[in-house]
Amino acid sequence: MPMGEAQHVDAVVVGLGVGGEEVAGRLAEAGLSVVGIEHALVGGECPYWGCIPTKMMIRAGNALAEARRIPGLAGASTVRPDWTPVARRIRAEATDTWDDKVAVDRFTGKGGRFVRGRAAIAGPGRVRVNDQEYVAARALVLATGTAAVVPPIDGLAGTPFWTNREAVEAEHLPGSLLVLGGGAIGLELSQVMARFGVSVTVIEGSDRVLAMEEPESSELAAQALSRDGVTILTGVRAQRVAHSADGFALTLSDGRTITGQQLLVATGRTARLGELGVDSIGLDPTARHLVTDDRMRVADQVWAVGDVTGNGAFTHMAMYEGDVAVRDILGQGGPGADYRARPRVTFTDPEIGAVGFTERQARDAGLDVRIGHTALPSSSRGFIHGPGNDGFIKLVADGARGVLVGATSAGPAGGEVLGALSVAVHAEVPVSTLRGTIWAYPTFHRAIGDAVRALG
Repeated sequence: MPMGEAQHVDAVVVGLGVGGEEVAGRLAEAGLSVVGIEHALVGGECPYWGCIPTKMMIRAGNALAEARRIPGLAGASTVRPDWTPVARRIRAEATDTWDDKVAVDRFTGKGGRFVRGRAAIAGPGRVRVNDQEYVAARALVLATGTAAVVPPIDGLAGTPFWTNREAVEAEHLPGSLLVLGGGAIGLELSQVMARFGVSVTVIEGSDRVLAMEEPESSELAAQALSRDGVTILTGVRAQRVAHSADGFALTLSDGRTITGQQLLVATGRTARLGELGVDSIGLDPTARHLVTDDRMRVADQVWAVGDVTGNGAFTHMAMYEGDVAVRDILGQGGPGADYRARPRVTFTDPEIGAVGFTERQARDAGLDVRIGHTALPSSSRGFIHGPGNDGFIKLVADGARGVLVGATSAGPAGGEVLGALSVAVHAEVPVSTLRGTIWAYPTFHRAIGDAVRALG
């Protein structure tokens, strides 16, 4: 067809990050004519600047930490950090030097049509990109993700600060780093950098890091990072940023000025709906995210999946929502979206996994809250593990129903131990059943049994 004439297809998917690629690929495999649109890299944040490369960084930092734990446990060790193999691995194994050809071929190999460019919704089922309009007869799927929030701090704009993307792409590390934000991204990158010899200072406006998690998680993370040499400043904000050849200088709300060679901004992420044209289909372009029903619908014949829904900026959430949307679009039925047992893991050392409600959230919901807690070092495996065994299990139960509604698993394998707790919360396994469960010995997950007994 000549350029500019509207092309009619079954489905248009805007944004081919994890969720969008899942939806577009499965719809194409089902025989629908599908156009997938992406202005950046197919695969999105996770494989290029998020989950995969950052966990490679964390794995490297953890290896250094383990080597430093050898004295008193297994002999003697000398550790000389070198960022070069980490940067090389990120390029060669994770990102193909930020080339998405493999991902594009994966999508088109399923029968989809790929279009590179920025999309704008022009009305119900109508999307424009590169002066071409596509009309979706069955489904318009929005999976445009989020972008790093850059706070309006005086002097910040125009300086060469880092977001997570620049941090992941770095071939050389700075001598010192200032980090705005004490959430998961800020803490993970801070610990990695510190273990490679960078002098790191974290600035968090809340009164604790990991402010959305349990207070015990915040305390554990702060202690762990402090042992790695990270300075953590809470309850203060950056009011002004200055940049020179020497680096960055931050003036804080308490009057102090701190300096660092580089600045990392990790103050959250937000959807950019104003650039998408959602007002043309009756949605609010100023909203923080798109509000979906339990089938991921946001309007008639319009679905949204992934970070843009505000239901959790995690790859596993995008995949989960993508599955719900695909089944709905294809009329396959099945369960709708259920967010009672949303799992998340902060990949610090120790790892901090959590699912469902925190204690505060459960109390705010008016539940009959019962708490079970056990310290990991006092468990059998924690005692055996020795250095690096910091952690705990915390269970949040609804006493009226006798089920878990939330849990935190922190420790050397906190994210892995979380799996059993996620099943318990999602399936509403009775506490009485958990109390009678045989937990293998000696394992980290055996501490779950101790925490269940502590529920009383």
